[in-house]
Amino acid sequence: MHSVTFKKGELILDANQICTKSYFIKQGILRTYFLKDGKEVSEYFCSNNEWVNSPKSFMQRKKDIYYIDAIETTEAFSLHINDLGYLFDHFPEMERYSRFSMGTIFGHLMERITSMRFASAKEKYTHFRETYHDIYHRIPLGMVASYIGITQETLSRIRAEK
Repeated sequence: MHSVTFKKGELILDANQICTKSYFIKQGILRTYFLKDGKEVSEYFCSNNEWVNSPKSFMQRKKDIYYIDAIETTEAFSLHINDLGYLFDHFPEMERYSRFSMGTIFGHLMERITSMRFASAKEKYTHFRETYHDIYHRIPLGMVASYIGITQETLSRIRAEK
């Protein structure tokens, strides 16, 4: 593992690249997003003590749709895919840790899908605040709105109601 620091706004992964590294965040916030009709759509946010990469690209070693950038200055550890394979081969507890970690992420994504399909805009915002209770106030409103799937104006109205 290597220690890395990303500046606020720095692009860490371009969708035109194959993701070969996973990052464990010591401090800061990274965002995964994709482009739709030229607009950024936030997919998820990761902060302290969480891993981030483009999962499909990382595991299949193919290009994917995701970009990763730093919302604020972020300190992290970088782990190359080949080194992760070594850890899995030589330390079974690492593979077990990885399965538990992926299970947590899967659960989070299933909750998000349910929220996106069946919740009102206000309920989506409440779910967002609960999911990201430690960091939601540090994420720009435009990114929050794109994550929820509403306009920034609608988000402003919802926030004013509270």
